Amino acid sequence: MSFGFAPSSAASTSSSADLSAASSNPLARLLEPSEWAAAGIPLLRNPREVVSGLHSRHRPKPATAIVAVLDPDERLQASASFARRPAPADGWMFRNALLAQLRRVIPHDLRRRTPVRTAVLLYCREGDARWTEEDGAWMWGLRDACTLHGLRCGAYITLTRDGWQVLGEGRGGRRPNSDSAPEPFGLSEAPPPLPRTGGAASDVLRRAAAR
Repeated sequence: MSFGFAPSSAASTSSSADLSAASSNPLARLLEPSEWAAAGIPLLRNPREVVSGLHSRHRPKPATAIVAVLDPDERLQASASFARRPAPADGWMFRNALLAQLRRVIPHDLRRRTPVRTAVLLYCREGDARWTEEDGAWMWGLRDACTLHGLRCGAYITLTRDGWQVLGEGRGGRRPNSDSAPEPFGLSEAPPPLPRTGGAASDVLRRAAAR
């Protein structure tokens, strides 16, 4: 049982109006580079290692998003990749897609007072490394999904033919890129995950592989 104060009708009307306006205006659900830089996103100690590991595990092609959860030592705890649907960029839809993937691969941390684990997003796309409104929508979606899953919002990384870049930090490299072959796992801390086929059996296999 929970206790609280019921909102006034005026407050409810205002809140509903705000939600309605937000849901009808996708441009309100994106973050500009300056907003992202001011949000205090934690820096990756070794971004190339993170990017190379995710690239080797998921082998992304353009329009593929990879969301990964890192522990405080930047060890990969879980990751999932999925294809972006051919629809206008919308932070709300991106948030829902990211949240659905997070819920599939790792329990939430909402009981913690302070988030311990960090979620990062690698998005493979066409074009160059310059910020786009699509990037802004992914940033908005990542930040909101992290809040709803009890995680710290981490880096947003683009992967193009030119290479990879951590937006808002100015760090990047030429390899891996969207055309390059995956690097070997010789220096990785964990092997590639088992293929997901869905159902309880695959959940058990994933947990066993993560140990």
